[in-house]
Amino acid sequence: MQATIEDNIKEELGFEVRYLSASDLKVAASILFNAYFDDPLFCKIFAKGEEGYDVRLRGAIREELNTFWEAKQPIIGVFKDDSLVATTCLINPEPEFGHSRYWHWRMKMLLTAGFLGTQQFLEKEKIVRNKLPDNNCHMISFIGVQPALQDQGIGHILLAAINEVIDADEQSNGVAVFATLDKCLSFFDDGGFKFIEKVATQHIHGQILYKSKK
Repeated sequence: MQATIEDNIKEELGFEVRYLSASDLKVAASILFNAYFDDPLFCKIFAKGEEGYDVRLRGAIREELNTFWEAKQPIIGVFKDDSLVATTCLINPEPEFGHSRYWHWRMKMLLTAGFLGTQQFLEKEKIVRNKLPDNNCHMISFIGVQPALQDQGIGHILLAAINEVIDADEQSNGVAVFATLDKCLSFFDDGGFKFIEKVATQHIHGQILYKSKK
């Protein structure tokens, strides 16, 4: 994939889509912090309502992004006038990355989320992976748009970019996402994702959605 994923998007709408650089990660973390601040799963894992929720959530997102970057997992951004306005993080078809992460990530997560929060975070990905219709697929770990620019089609630009990543990877047969907010279901439905299964445990509630490679 080239640095710019869809030139026609840039020309018609004034947006540019490209992989993030290390200097973009701080802004990406801020976008995702806002996107997932009220996500039920993260509210549960990082104890929203208790002191320090903001710090725990922000720290976890920062560590996730750093781990994705170090592991060369796809992190894509939409830029407007060279400013990052939306981003998404994918997990390649490599279950060992999604299930276990790296030991230093676990140590840092323990400091921010605590033991229970870290275990719940990893449990979520393991449960979702085990219920996918195809193990050789990508997973959308994060996706978010700056609050002031939502409902302008930027999320669908990210989905188009994800499609190109999937199409270019011979090892991938599709892409999955675990949706915990009802308002996200129509967005992914419009993007061609199909309902697979509901997941409901003591700590985890949501729906697994999947889009097969064309």
